[in-house]
Amino acid sequence: MAGDILEKGAILQRDKTSYAIAPHVPGGIITDFNLLRRIADVAEKYGAKAVKLTSAERFALVGLREEDIDGVWNELGLSPGAAIGLCVRSVKICPGTTFCRIGVQDAVAMGLKLDEKYHGVTLPFKFKIGVSGCPNNCSESSIKDFGLVGMQNGWRVLAGGFVSGLKPRLADVIATGLNDEQALALADKVIDWFQKMGKTKRLGRVIDEVGLEKFLGDLGLPNA
Repeated sequence: MAGDILEKGAILQRDKTSYAIAPHVPGGIITDFNLLRRIADVAEKYGAKAVKLTSAERFALVGLREEDIDGVWNELGLSPGAAIGLCVRSVKICPGTTFCRIGVQDAVAMGLKLDEKYHGVTLPFKFKIGVSGCPNNCSESSIKDFGLVGMQNGWRVLAGGFVSGLKPRLADVIATGLNDEQALALADKVIDWFQKMGKTKRLGRVIDEVGLEKFLGDLGLPNA
């Protein structure tokens, strides 16, 4: 029976015969506009049914034939986004101080650092990251496994959020007022903790299972 083709980043579609692929575009930021033309040309050449903008800030080419997948990747010249599998699926980034007039922290620079280090890293369960440059929280950091929200005095750090399943969970605030280096170091600790726990469930479920106090203690953080 047909299924996802993990090694090619291809996701079986509803018709059970065609596939979608989602190239990795860090932060959804494209400065070489020829890439947009290439995506459109390749989609047209191989008869894609649609190009969809995803919630993970990617372009998904939908409705591809299995025999065309290798050719599509070769002509795009891009690597697959981690849209499936037990790993860091995405790092969602808002415009931050790079583009947005109300940004207070550099979400783009921080998000791209997190993306470079963690995108696709294997974990016990799927994991999503959000980086928002101000309290408007446009990257939905409060419903990500690990989230940063820019404040005037630095980063507010959240952990354990998700909206999948029947019982969504808001992330817990685990630290405030961190500079960039401190926030990145805390990301290391959270992901390392999740990796070592080895539970095949979302980080928030693991936190609920062991208790927020133990989670914070293991990270060397004071109780909220």
